[in-house]
Order: sequence, then structure tokens, then C-alpha cells
Amino acid sequence: MNARRPATLASLAAELGVSRTTVSNAYNRPDQLSPELRKRVLDTARRLGYPGPDPVARSLRTRKAGAVGLLLTENLSYAFRDPAALGFLEGLSLACEDAGSGLLLVPANPEREEVASVHRAGVDGFVVYSVPDDDPHLAAVMERPVPVVVCDQPSIDNLDRVGIDDAHAIKLMAEHLIELGHRKIGVLCMRLARARNDGPASTQRQENASFHVQRRRLAALAEAFREVGVDWEQVPVIERFDHTVSSGESAASQLLESTPEVTAIICTSDILALGALNAARNRGSRVPEDLTVTGFDGIVDAERAGLTTVRQPVLEKGRAAGRLLLDTGEPGRPREVRLETQLVTGSTAAPPRSIEERWFGP
Repeated sequence: MNARRPATLASLAAELGVSRTTVSNAYNRPDQLSPELRKRVLDTARRLGYPGPDPVARSLRTRKAGAVGLLLTENLSYAFRDPAALGFLEGLSLACEDAGSGLLLVPANPEREEVASVHRAGVDGFVVYSVPDDDPHLAAVMERPVPVVVCDQPSIDNLDRVGIDDAHAIKLMAEHLIELGHRKIGVLCMRLARARNDGPASTQRQENASFHVQRRRLAALAEAFREVGVDWEQVPVIERFDHTVSSGESAASQLLESTPEVTAIICTSDILALGALNAARNRGSRVPEDLTVTGFDGIVDAERAGLTTVRQPVLEKGRAAGRLLLDTGEPGRPREVRLETQLVTGSTAAPPRSIEERWFGP
């Protein structure tokens, strides 16, 4: 039995009596053909079993992959599990859609050194989403001769960047709590470095954090509370490597067990704050009557919970990063897009009660 040989661009052109360029244009430059001719080419291709131009061969000719790489130093599922990351991903996808470009996720496990996924990625440029400055995957991206845009962190002098003013945003939160009268506070923060730590974070670890966003937020909190006489060395800061609600719950439980006198828990993300709300509920503490809890990000679940938080435009972050990367002009570099944030005064923050009131009632 003789198997039929698959059709090729040349055999399809011969069948139609047109040039190979005409067939190629039907797939790659449809505006160059009349609708009738393009339909005839595609109909004949389907009849003969021609699958279309080889995208790999095309990328070799044009030196364009037609895709943007998104580097996030997390496992792949994180992009679809974390609400802030998901919002960013949606925004970046919208920018890619507008430009007719694809999107390739390049996940990188934070506890592994292997960077082959970066080297193998067939992309025209990278968007780097919130990685530490010493990450080996970032170093591998920098070795590639393609454009790079950083979102949030790290700050690299010669690269375009999209982000917010983290220090200003969380300082507004600190000032709000200070005005309410809180001085006995605790903090839950996301990971500060690539080395795993699930517990107290010393001031030295805070100051040397390789995740710039967390470092800036903690430094701004320290500055604001020091201005009203709080000794930051005595403020418990509990770090969690994994960014989940359960991590926030365990961190809050750890903090409240060691320092039950705190009147407010400031969380550097809404995910951690939602976990802190669970921990307070499990201990029988009322929020905000017995304990104030605040977050950062403004995710949908936080709004539903009435969380006092900082809302940041995560979708617009992704869209702005994509637009910067896909901009075909020749702007001066580096460029920076700084987006606005908003303090959301929800129902989880109130003036502190005295210890006597908290223990024995008013």
C-alpha cells in the first residue's frame, strides 16, 4: 500500500497555478490577497492536506518567534492560583493579543538552579515578573540578546520597568493605623530571599532582602512607626516562603502565640491577610474589635472580606509591561511606568482596645 505524500507549499502552488509567495501570503500576509483568492488557497490546502507553513522554519527565516516569554520564579501553577499573578497574566495577555503575539510561560522553581527553561524559550523578549536580584533565571534572561521588561522587582538600571511606589503605598497604611492609635503591631511578610525561611525575620534579614518589594515595604513600615516612637527591633516580623492563605494563617498563629499583646497585624499581601483573619477567628478574636488586620493588593477575595488594604492595578501592570516590550519604536531607554495605588479603608481596622478591655470586656 502506497501512502500519499503530504502536500507541500510547492505542490500546492502548482495545483493552484500560483506562485509560492501567493500561497505563503494566504497564511502570513492575508491583506496582500483578495478574499476570494485566499479562500481558494485555504480550501485547496485543506483538500490536499497541506498544514500550512512550518512555524519553526519561518522563525529561522525571520528570526522572530512571535511570542513573549513571561518569567516568574514560581512553579507554573502559581500563575493560575495566585489572584494578583493571575490579574497580571490577564493584562499581559491582552497586550499580546493587541500586538498579535503569543505568550510563553517560563516557570522557574525558586529552590532550583536549573535555567534550561530560559535557554530553550523561543521568544522575542521577556517580561520578568517579581523575582529576586540574585535569581539565576534572571541572569540567564540577561544573557539573551532580546528586550527585557521588569515588573515590580528587581530594579536594574538599563532595563524598562513597570511597578508602583511600594514604600509610599504601605506608608499610607502605616499612617492610617498610627492615626487609629496602634503602636503594638506585628507584621506578616512574603519571602525575603531565595533561601527558605518560615519564621521570624530579623531586622538584618529584612534589610538584606533580595526581594526588593518586600524590603521596601518593610523599610517604609519601620520608618513610619519609628517616627512615633516604636522600636522596630521589638516588632515581630514573621516570614513565609510559600504564598498561600494557609501560610498566612500559620504565620498569624505563630505571631499571636509569641506576642498576644499586638493590636494590629500588617500583612504585605492580601493572601497572607486572609489567612490572618482565619487565625483570629480560630482564636476567638474579633476583627476589628480585638485585632486589626490589613493587607496589600486589593484582590477580589479581600474586597469581599471587607479587608483594609492597598489596591494596586495588577491587570494594568501586565498590560503596561506587554506594551513596553512589544513597542516597535525606538524610544530612549530605560523607560519606567509607575502606576497609582489606593488605600482602601475596609472593615478590618479600628482603634485598639486596651489589654483590660480585650481580656475582660469593656
